[in-house]
Amino acid sequence: MRIITRKRLFGGGSIAAIALLAAGCASGPAAETPATDTHGHDVEAGSRVAVSLEGEVAVLDAETLSVIDTFETEEFTRLNAVGDGRNVLVTTSAGFQVLDTTTPELTQTVFDADAAGHVVRHAGQTILYSDGWGETTIFDSHALVDSDGAMPEVRQHQADAPHHGVSIVLEDGTLVTTVGDDAARSGAVALEPHDDHYHELTVSDQCPGIHGEGTAKDEAVVFGCEDGALMYRDGAFHKFDAPEEYGRMGNAYVSETSPIAVGDYKNDPDAEGYLLNDVALIDTENETYDVQNLGDVEYTWRGAGRGPGDRFFVLGTDGSIHVMDPQSGEFDDAYPVVDEWEGPGDWQQPHAAMITAGDIAYVADVANQRVVSVDLTTGEVLAEGESLSSAPNEIAVNLG
Repeated sequence: MRIITRKRLFGGGSIAAIALLAAGCASGPAAETPATDTHGHDVEAGSRVAVSLEGEVAVLDAETLSVIDTFETEEFTRLNAVGDGRNVLVTTSAGFQVLDTTTPELTQTVFDADAAGHVVRHAGQTILYSDGWGETTIFDSHALVDSDGAMPEVRQHQADAPHHGVSIVLEDGTLVTTVGDDAARSGAVALEPHDDHYHELTVSDQCPGIHGEGTAKDEAVVFGCEDGALMYRDGAFHKFDAPEEYGRMGNAYVSETSPIAVGDYKNDPDAEGYLLNDVALIDTENETYDVQNLGDVEYTWRGAGRGPGDRFFVLGTDGSIHVMDPQSGEFDDAYPVVDEWEGPGDWQQPHAAMITAGDIAYVADVANQRVVSVDLTTGEVLAEGESLSSAPNEIAVNLG
């Protein structure tokens, strides 16, 4: 498997590629705290919030949640922070389009991708995955700032077959990426970069339906499986078996200072809708896997995250953010934020959702077509944004 370095040139929305041989990779964080370093621009990291709406994306002031500007785009888009304190990636049919939140501007810089999917930030690198091509694209998280928005040099890896996948590059350059094809996904492989190619370190086929990724303390990488979870740590894979034959985890909510990964958990493959009532608690140090029922709290995968004290925060259908100690699996607080809400009929449908950025949660208050910010240390509502043109869907902060 070859390592390809490409510097993509763009003009008028079209992108050409020049392929060169190169060496080495590395990878951006999980539960993240906005940085104070502005890295050469005059808007601080964490001070802008991007919101996807129907047919447009809005940039808000993070403190007041007032609208700074809006930009027309496709009807449904997804949002992910680049990790440079400035830019957010808008997932469109063309790929990952760069939204400069400081100007602000929806730029013509696009990382080409067929069926653009997961975005991962780790160790100063941003990693993109194209499901349609099975292609991993890696670039230095600050490269877009350093190039003043021009397309940076990227490194790429081609999977054996296209699939809905995800990749991460560790601090030592190891690329850990999913394995599958358009029919099924089976596990993951760890690859070591050598000059112009990758060398396979180890592989696991023990993770049917592998999905999602999160990196806990000491670079313990956790993937979700349809029957548990798969961890890569210290050069080896470890499989965690769910207590039930079907115990699907699709997303890992992690902190890079905590050994506990929290996963969404579903035990009924035939269940309708997207509401969940359990979480998986994975101790990556002691290699234990437990399922915790949440009682009356129901949530979706888009309403959970980690925050201060490495706590786990989840937005319930009762409209409150519930605070869990992942060590015990017990809730110890709840913060009322929005009205009660019902689960969506389709995952793309706007519904009450939440992201965490340091000590602050940003909540999509769909019923009132606005965003609400909450101090996760006290539960205080910091700001209630103005009414938007449509219901907010995805949210991203200009993390640094």
